[in-house]
Amino acid sequence: MKRKLVFATNNLHKLQEVRNVEGLNFEILSLKDIAYSNEIPEDFDTLKENALQKARVINSFSGMDCFADDTGLEIDALDGRPGVLSARFAGPQCNAEENIDKVLEQLRGRAIRTARFRTVIALIMDGQEHLFESTVEGEILAERQGKDGFGYDPIFLPSCYTQSFAEMDLAFKNKISHRAKAVKKLINFLVNAGE
Repeated sequence: MKRKLVFATNNLHKLQEVRNVEGLNFEILSLKDIAYSNEIPEDFDTLKENALQKARVINSFSGMDCFADDTGLEIDALDGRPGVLSARFAGPQCNAEENIDKVLEQLRGRAIRTARFRTVIALIMDGQEHLFESTVEGEILAERQGKDGFGYDPIFLPSCYTQSFAEMDLAFKNKISHRAKAVKKLINFLVNAGE
């Protein structure tokens, strides 16, 4: 019988991605599966603290092993912003297009456009906390390129590639992205733990 593990997310795409991993001897539950319908707080200044906070909230609510992630875009010319504020950079009720507009405006005329996406995953299992982190280096384009992806994908050009994340085939992007790399570290840990 598979062990149960809650993924503290409302993102169905991310949930399905993890559920489809071969060799994973865990049943991945959603927040809906455990009847959690509240907003999970993100009150801290770092991705690590926010990921841990989300995992701790769900662990406390359910009493079950769980994991949560937090991701941010860090732009060197903006001193690492938007960082933890990536989803609400243009304000609390903003959308992805408004966030992109604000980044492009703040980078107008700047030669240095280096940036990275960073993902941190916090896992609470058997009462122990574990962290998995990964980044993808790149730069911010001067204008949007591509129609796919989400968030800042149309303006992020990963290093050594000629297409933005929004121009890439989703299956390919999911192999090289920051989140995919962090999830792979988590999966490797879980596969070994489930043996």
